[in-house]
Amino acid sequence: MGNDISFPRQQARTQRFTVGAPRTFAVSADGARVFFLRPATATSRANGLWELTTATGEERLVADPAALLSDPEDLPAEEKARRERTRESGAGLVGYALSRDASVASFALSGRLFVADLTSGVVRELPTQGGVIDPRVDPTGQRVAYVTRGTLRVVELDSGEDYAVAVPDGEDVTFGLAEFIAAEEMSRYRGYWWEPNGKRLIAARVNNAEVQRWYIADPANPGTAATEIAYPSAGTTNASVSLHVVSLDGTFVPVLIEFDYLNDVHWSSGGAPLVTTQDRDQRTRRIYTLAPDTGSVTELAVETDPTWLEVTDGAPAWTPDGRLVRIVGQGDEYALQVGDDVLTSGLQVRRVLDIADGSILVSASAEDPTQVHVYDVGADTRKLSTEDGVHSAVRGGETVVEISATLDSFGSRARVGEHVIESWADTPVLKASPRMLTLGERSIRAALLLPNGHVPGTKLPVLMDPYGGPHAQRVLSVQNAFLASQWLADQGFAVLVADGRGTPGRGLAWEREIAYDFAGATLEDQVDALHAAAAVEQDLDLTRVAIRGWSYGGYLAALAVLRRPDVFHAGIAGAPVTDWRLYDTHYTERYLGHPDDKPEVYDANSLIADADKLSRPLMIIHGLADDNVVAAHTLRLSNALLAAGRPHTVLPLSGVTHMTPQEQVAENLLLLQVEFLKQSLG
Repeated sequence: MGNDISFPRQQARTQRFTVGAPRTFAVSADGARVFFLRPATATSRANGLWELTTATGEERLVADPAALLSDPEDLPAEEKARRERTRESGAGLVGYALSRDASVASFALSGRLFVADLTSGVVRELPTQGGVIDPRVDPTGQRVAYVTRGTLRVVELDSGEDYAVAVPDGEDVTFGLAEFIAAEEMSRYRGYWWEPNGKRLIAARVNNAEVQRWYIADPANPGTAATEIAYPSAGTTNASVSLHVVSLDGTFVPVLIEFDYLNDVHWSSGGAPLVTTQDRDQRTRRIYTLAPDTGSVTELAVETDPTWLEVTDGAPAWTPDGRLVRIVGQGDEYALQVGDDVLTSGLQVRRVLDIADGSILVSASAEDPTQVHVYDVGADTRKLSTEDGVHSAVRGGETVVEISATLDSFGSRARVGEHVIESWADTPVLKASPRMLTLGERSIRAALLLPNGHVPGTKLPVLMDPYGGPHAQRVLSVQNAFLASQWLADQGFAVLVADGRGTPGRGLAWEREIAYDFAGATLEDQVDALHAAAAVEQDLDLTRVAIRGWSYGGYLAALAVLRRPDVFHAGIAGAPVTDWRLYDTHYTERYLGHPDDKPEVYDANSLIADADKLSRPLMIIHGLADDNVVAAHTLRLSNALLAAGRPHTVLPLSGVTHMTPQEQVAENLLLLQVEFLKQSLG
């Protein structure tokens, strides 16, 4: 792509420079082959399925969407909703499943089911009974399960026989799908799990009958009916979720367990199925083993925390020899525990990547939370990644795919031995030059970006550009994390990105500092980071300070100009939460408690009552199709501001969800923000 394109348009067109990059890696159990998604050609946007032979480094395109589809992609409504939860904006193949021996792959395209024989290279479509959601080949490679219209079905690969194994028993019931809360807040995107021998499945039954209904309208198209969604806001009833063991012969065994939240199910040859649940207050987690024949469960472990317990990726799970793998709180660290033994020290373990005999791969941070490295934990602990940056890995047999991103180079690099899997992602028209800082008494990690060609001694208006909330980081040692911030800096700002209390990678105490106090802790850390940065960089003009953000960052931006106008002189709030009673149960109650128990906490952390305090320019941006942070948040704050006689700007985005808007809208949105900031700061 030529340098005549603007950065905002390039960023939108390339979906933040992800289009064309290899992704979603898997390795065969013998380590001989690596599978991944990447567009079929360097000029295509639709992902195909690729296979790499590790012995030779040869890459082969297994499935090309252009060859399999003659019509434009048309996704079922349930798949669109699922992709919104996963923030998936890709085209073509966005996921696939492999049999245990990697002889068969299954995937969906445009709601249709395809299977690839990975031995012969033949790809064929299987007729189904409706739009296909989440197809998964069974471990033996003989059949594929999928969900359509809430029914869990199985199709036999040899005969093509397609039959239902779990049929909804009510109009608000689904089998085999993750409910809204699981997908949005727990990163559990699936609702069924195959038995290792392919004879049975564990299926989640979700009943949304008691969940309140909200309606997402499209005001730009008044002839279009509003979309009804089941949205469990804080303090209201969640979906009812239960588990059932479903056999191919029609046997249906309910799992004899009740729970508030289903975190995950793990079914491997290492032991009996594991079921992990949380209580509603998220202070207790229970791990059970399940007897599939009877549905009875045995409590294996109970974990408690006086504040909350985090849901962890990749664990609990079994080792091949039947020991339980967990990520547990050990003092102020997230540690890896296997059986009764805690195996790590001095690390904040973030995720279990792979479990093998005598070796467990994890991603973890040590002293520097802006870096994430891969460690091999066994008889001892070895750090596998060497470059400063953020790293992950996928393993099969002796083969490890290393995925690395650094501050020095654009994008991420996937390497298998000496072979680097080529990326066709666009190279950005700019390069970020963040100055990584540790600021203030709390050692807040931050990045400061100045305009390219900045002349020292020239004062710059400051733009804070945080997310700033729990469970997510902005300040990572990765080039791509700061591209948009660098572009904003190049418009004439000193841009400061700071991760305050609540962000991951720094231990349990740091994360829990925000309990019941979003407004106090996260805003205070942005103010402290600003003042500490100004002490080390004299060109920051503290008489001209703005703040912008999206989602929690939008909440923080509005909060900043409402409550600290002495520090912040303008704000841009994108898709902000303005009243936490309108946000979902699992996220909000984890940090603020139940609104019936702590109404004063919700009042203190919401923005509506502060409307009459606005004395600074505020722009609020919201997608009207957002079903995560619904537009009611912005409309209620705007109404309160109007009632208080406080001028402000609202930009409603028709048809836009919580994800990045369309190309032209995204570009113009950034340009409008810059113009607003320059006018507001003078």
